Amino acid sequence: MGRGETRMNMVVCVKRVPDTAESEVHIDASGKDIDKSRLSFGINECDNYAVEEAIQIKERLGDSTVTVISMGSKESDEVIRMALAKGGDDAIRLEDEAFAGGDGLATAKALAAAIKGLEYDIVFTGALADDDGYAVVPAALGELLGVPHATYVKKVEISEDGKKAKVGRELEGGLMEFLEIELPCVLGIQTGINEPRYASFKGIKQAAKKEIAVKSASDLGLDASEVGEAGSWAVLEKFTLPVVGEM
Repeated sequence: MGRGETRMNMVVCVKRVPDTAESEVHIDASGKDIDKSRLSFGINECDNYAVEEAIQIKERLGDSTVTVISMGSKESDEVIRMALAKGGDDAIRLEDEAFAGGDGLATAKALAAAIKGLEYDIVFTGALADDDGYAVVPAALGELLGVPHATYVKKVEISEDGKKAKVGRELEGGLMEFLEIELPCVLGIQTGINEPRYASFKGIKQAAKKEIAVKSASDLGLDASEVGEAGSWAVLEKFTLPVVGEM
C-alpha cells in the first residue's frame, strides 16, 4: 500500500508490569499478590510489540494516528510516555479505586468504555500479560466493542482500500492461520511480530510535554459494580508460589 492512500486511527492498550524474570518473588501480606516493593517495572512485553506494530503502520500510511491507553496509577505514565516517545500521538490513563482487583473481563469493560468514545480502525493489545497470563483482554474487548478480533497475531497487512486486514495467527507446532478481518477490529499481538525500536532522545523530550488524559469510572459512564473485583467473573482467593523443583 502506498503512503497516504488511506488513514488509520489506531489505539494501543499497554500495561505496566513488574519484571520478575531476574528477581526473587515473595507473596505480600494480603496473600493475594506478590510483594512489588523491590521489583522494577516496565511495559508488558507483548504490548511493546503492539506499540511497534501500530507505529510501523502509521509510518507506512502517513496520515494516521496512534492513541495509547493504559489502566493504572500515575506510575503507569512511565510506560505511556515511552510509547508516546516511540511515535504515539496522544494518551489516556484510566485510574479509579473501583478498577482495583479486576480480572481480564473487568479490565476489558473499562478499556471498551474508553475506546467507544474514540474514532478507531484497529485496537492493538498484547496477546497476554506477563504478570497474570490471562490472555482474556483481546477477545473480551472485541466482543464488548462488537467488532471482529484475533489473538496471537504475528502478521498484519492492511488492504488497499483500508477496509480489511489480513492477519496471521500463531498456532501450536509453529503453524500459522491466516484470516481476513473487516475493520474496525481488535488484534492481540504476539511477541516476534516485529523488532521494537528504542525511543529516541528527541522522542522522549517531546513525550514528556504531552498531556495524558486521566479518566475515572464515572467519566466513562461506568458504575463501580461493573468494574474491578465487583465486576469480575474470576476472584483471586489466594496466591502461592510453586515449590522449587515442581513443574
